[in-house]
Amino acid sequence: MPGTVKLHRVFATTPDKIYRAFTEPGAYTRWLPPNGFYATLHSMDAKVGGGFRMAFANFTTGNSHSFEGTFIELTPGERIIYTTRFDDPNLTGEMRNMIEIKAVSVGTEVSIVQDGIPDMIPTDGCYLGWQESLLNLARLVEPNIPDE
Repeated sequence: MPGTVKLHRVFATTPDKIYRAFTEPGAYTRWLPPNGFYATLHSMDAKVGGGFRMAFANFTTGNSHSFEGTFIELTPGERIIYTTRFDDPNLTGEMRNMIEIKAVSVGTEVSIVQDGIPDMIPTDGCYLGWQESLLNLARLVEPNIPDE
């Protein structure tokens, strides 16, 4: 039975920076891979109906898995919905990812629901990976570095 993970975090940053971290190619590859992995982004067209194609590589083993996604909804500073499909025939189905972004008194609240996780991916491992990714996201979006 496909799995689901739900995550919630408050970041000391703006909704715009969170939204851009999901839709700007260089930013996305910077924070999304969990610890021990790195990403190669082959393409990204951040518009409704557009998509992305990327791969995560395990730095220890060199093994990688590629996947692609399609943007279903993009509401700047508020919501991102996209689907993801793996190239590996053992990782069947389509995952749906919903990211809700909301300004709060101390920054930005982010709620993530990812459902349709293939049976071969342990839900607890997916949850751990997302937690690591969100720590990386905080390192990217929370610093406020002004221009010179």
